[in-house]
Amino acid sequence: MERTISKSAFKTKDQVKDKYSKASPKPSAKENTRPQEFKLHTEQRAVKRAMFNYSMATKLYLMEFQKKQVERLQKMIDEEEVRLLRKEMVPKAQLMPFFDRPFFPQRSSRPLTIPREPSFRSVNSKCWSCILENELCYFQNAHCSHAWSPIK
Repeated sequence: MERTISKSAFKTKDQVKDKYSKASPKPSAKENTRPQEFKLHTEQRAVKRAMFNYSMATKLYLMEFQKKQVERLQKMIDEEEVRLLRKEMVPKAQLMPFFDRPFFPQRSSRPLTIPREPSFRSVNSKCWSCILENELCYFQNAHCSHAWSPIK
């Protein structure tokens, strides 16, 4: 018996591929993807920092300018004051007194000063009632045990 080789017994590579390819369809070829443009946060921060530096430089410039104006104005005021003082300080001759009319001084309207005795004693801190009352307490007090005695 002669063996007959059937075509179904041996399968070609194409037939094997077709068998597996039917199970999962082949994906279609995609175009090459292009990267999207992106913006780094550092660029944004650099822009903000540049704006901040500009505003600070402007502020400092304005402060210095204002300070210079104030100094200039103060210098002008000082120079004007010095000029007026020099003008006032020019020595001028005094008028001659009138010797034909004698000088009579006027009596003052203030009352005369009443003299007081000097107080050379020290205040005793033990008796507050004597301190609060008038000064005659030291000479008239019978209620205080620390009355002053004469020095011997």
